[in-house]
Amino acid sequence: MNVAESVAVSPVPLSAPEPIFNCPECSHWLAPGTLACPDCHAIVYAQHMKAIATAALAEEGEKHWAEAREIWRQGLGWLPAETKQYDAVVERMTLLDGRIRGAEDTKAKWTKRLGPLAPVVFFLAKAKSFLFILFKLKFLLSFVGFFAIYWALFGWRFGLGFTLSILVHEMGHYVAARRRGLKVDLPVFLPGLGAYVRWYSMGINLEELSSIALAGPFFGLIFAVACGAVAKFSVGTTQELFSALAHVTAWLNLLNLIPVFGLDGAQATYALDKMQRWLILASALIFFGLSQEWMLLGVAAGMGWRLWTGDVPEKPGTGTFLRYVLLIFALGIVVYVFPDTTRRF
Repeated sequence: MNVAESVAVSPVPLSAPEPIFNCPECSHWLAPGTLACPDCHAIVYAQHMKAIATAALAEEGEKHWAEAREIWRQGLGWLPAETKQYDAVVERMTLLDGRIRGAEDTKAKWTKRLGPLAPVVFFLAKAKSFLFILFKLKFLLSFVGFFAIYWALFGWRFGLGFTLSILVHEMGHYVAARRRGLKVDLPVFLPGLGAYVRWYSMGINLEELSSIALAGPFFGLIFAVACGAVAKFSVGTTQELFSALAHVTAWLNLLNLIPVFGLDGAQATYALDKMQRWLILASALIFFGLSQEWMLLGVAAGMGWRLWTGDVPEKPGTGTFLRYVLLIFALGIVVYVFPDTTRRF
């Protein structure tokens, strides 16, 4: 099979970019349909090709060879022929052709070996039922183990709520990474420590990295506010339970905003310049003065240390700065408003 032949795959819709009539590099006027600037020779739709590459590599990461090949094929229409970029895409498609043939050969061999059972086995594999049990077992087992420990310490109601709060935080990272077409694994829980989501950056910029990092505390904030709302409209043990969950969830997500080690705040800080770090430090101190929540001093101290680490970006991340400040402010409010009643469980 060569690159000119078609492959039967499900449609992979990719929206076409807006027509470009001025070169993104030198602003030279371009006639409709121009793919390479006649003046500076820049690829006109380079940004669109980056999106295509990200989508294709994500499919390759899932071993969806035919879908990945189709995405690369669509990319050829936005590249001038006889360029190194065009040749690189053709080479990639040729590589995927080999993998598609290999997958077909493997399927043919297993069809012969399994005989009449082959349709059933292939159906389970396609539906991912068997693969889910096999490869997602670590998520299920770690979730149950985590829940069991906190059930034993605080009872099943608080144990389940606390475990769900950790899951919601990690799913924030998961959803943010998936939205950007990145390969990401389900959360793995570490009893007594927390949980983590492993994802593969594949060349994203600092602003996107910070967005994925702060998505965890943002989802955690939503969970904390939801628990707080239930507490406000409840009485008795239900009120104590959800007040405790709101407090602990907000406190842990505030802890994650301290910009040290592998915490979410450390990843987000890479997108902040020195002035923005100074402003977050000052904001944390002001919020501490208003709420007396000691975790805000941790955020301030960590940001003070990051003023001298020499990892300042060339371009400041305004969006990251605003999200960071709003998160420490909102989480600080939740911690302040809802008392810690975990001692009653």
